[in-house]
Amino acid sequence: MNKIKNSTKTFIWRVTTTHTISYFFAGIFALLVLRYDKSFGSGALSFMRSTESPWVAAGMGLQIVRGIILSLFLLPFKEVFINTKKGWVKFWFLLFGLGYLITISPAIGSFEGIIYTNIPMEFHLLGIPEIILYMILFATLMWGWYKKPNKIFNILSMVFLSLIILMSVMGVLDSLGLI
Repeated sequence: MNKIKNSTKTFIWRVTTTHTISYFFAGIFALLVLRYDKSFGSGALSFMRSTESPWVAAGMGLQIVRGIILSLFLLPFKEVFINTKKGWVKFWFLLFGLGYLITISPAIGSFEGIIYTNIPMEFHLLGIPEIILYMILFATLMWGWYKKPNKIFNILSMVFLSLIILMSVMGVLDSLGLI
């Protein structure tokens, strides 16, 4: 019983941290390479918050909550992803399919978004590299952590998570003009 609880806690920790770290690096890629700062908050994407918003700055740190929720939904499928041949590929396809292609809201870039919004196709295509990068990082980091569970992964994940939280807090304070 204790091993099962520990295994569940380990899974929740790993999903939460790998999700948050992957989301952070994909977000930095999107900001610097895809130039989200030029697209968000104006034109066809005027409904999106500007990258200077305190909410956007808080978003990275808030991914921890999202990671915990995600881990709880993925928990029943843990064995399929971890202990089957090419489990990380199955995990990636599930993420890509449910998280991107067939979302049930008209999100930018989703099937529903393309059909039901007036947003130009260029904006639907803009986020695809970020999404694919996030999903590849998330799936491979999770798989790698389970295949070679070294203590260094725990240490690095704690360091990265701490830095992400610190940067998120600093970003919020900066966007509010407090620093």
